[in-house]
Amino acid sequence: MGPLHTYSVDLTWTGAGASGTASYTSYSRDHEVRIGTKPALLGSSDPAFRGDPSRFNPEELLVSSLAQCHMLWFLHLASSAGVVVVGYEDQAVGTMRIEAAGQGQFREVVLRPRVVVGQAGRLPDGSPVTDALLSDVHRLAHEHCFISRSVNFPVRHEPVPVRTASTTAVAD
Repeated sequence: MGPLHTYSVDLTWTGAGASGTASYTSYSRDHEVRIGTKPALLGSSDPAFRGDPSRFNPEELLVSSLAQCHMLWFLHLASSAGVVVVGYEDQAVGTMRIEAAGQGQFREVVLRPRVVVGQAGRLPDGSPVTDALLSDVHRLAHEHCFISRSVNFPVRHEPVPVRTASTTAVAD
């Protein structure tokens, strides 16, 4: 069995106002998340649940965590495979269903990574970096991502076809 890692987060509700939770509408959903000495992450609930739209909500942060974890594993595995990645973006989307009684559950998260490769789209041996190769790296990244392995809903990835640094300059 491997080593255990522990992650500590301090959460403080800042939205009590004058009357606290006297009613469902009497309090703010605002809160602060502190992790070590990093700046506070200002949170709230989704605006659909009376939250502040200018603050991060847990659902957004879950989707973000999945996208970040996939990206970090992808970059690691691409490097190991000899793929020089010079750009990576994702437009991840999570879908959650709310049941009649009010509880909800994510149905899926879809990652849509756009990878830009350098070295004229070539591996060290001169062979091209193909969509099939990157698809394999994405598959491995998904298998390694700690967070996607921990959720009980599908996390799919739909990568955009590979682009090389030279074609990006023309396209942008």
